[in-house]
Amino acid sequence: MPYATARDGTKLYFEETGKGTPIVFVHEFSGDHRSWEAQMRWFGRRYRCIAFNARGYPPSDVPKARNRYSQAIVTDDVAAVMRHLKLRKAHIAGCSMGASTALNFGIHHANRALSVTSVGAGAGSDPARHAAYRRTTEANARRFETLGMPAAARAGGVNPGRVSQQNKDPRGFAEFRRFDEEHSALGLAHTLRGIQSKRPTVYQLGKSLSRMKVPLFVVSGDEDDNCIAPAVFIKQVCPAARLWICPSTGHTVNTEEPALFNQMLGEFLALVDSGRWRARDPRSIAA
Repeated sequence: MPYATARDGTKLYFEETGKGTPIVFVHEFSGDHRSWEAQMRWFGRRYRCIAFNARGYPPSDVPKARNRYSQAIVTDDVAAVMRHLKLRKAHIAGCSMGASTALNFGIHHANRALSVTSVGAGAGSDPARHAAYRRTTEANARRFETLGMPAAARAGGVNPGRVSQQNKDPRGFAEFRRFDEEHSALGLAHTLRGIQSKRPTVYQLGKSLSRMKVPLFVVSGDEDDNCIAPAVFIKQVCPAARLWICPSTGHTVNTEEPALFNQMLGEFLALVDSGRWRARDPRSIAA
């Protein structure tokens, strides 16, 4: 199996396909590298596509120490995969937890990002609900520790952001649940406490996003209630951002509507690769 090594020695499993300009895909909390299979197959026809498992997600290592999980650490893990593959620059695409990592990579490693795509970023960002979000995150971590996998995944029920996929694509939803149940309970608990609960919210990233020059593609499903407002906020504060709201779609647009997502992402990447992408014209901003 191919592995990249993080700065602290953690082994990160990855898969790659295709040749050309590289795209690095960063997965969501309940997924893994397989969540990007529809993109690996499509974009692998003309890009060099890499998808890897975050720390805590076998066959990547599952560090036992909680202090080896943080937003800064997993952001640097993306750079570690790129170093291993000798990639000077790459397009970075992330979903949900991976979207937060992709945004932070664009902020802190701007010289290595050709572009950033953020899908479903911002859960827990609402200041009025942030304390409740952290309590729920801790309760979920205890559930994983107590019940183990796959019982803990089943006990969590169906997240509201997944309902539309369950209704329109039962087979795809069943595959998502199967992948989720195969994960490490320890890895998920540490990820919840070290990353999800402590990462900066989208609103806390506002000043950094306002200075961001890396081309940014922001994606949200219109039925992903926790992430629509953060997506609009990013568009408002970041001149480098363009926003797409996918209709009748929940949290993971790339798995729920892969054909539409691939089309929209492909158009964005084509603009960037051809030098035709432009930041927002200040004249278009209403006084």
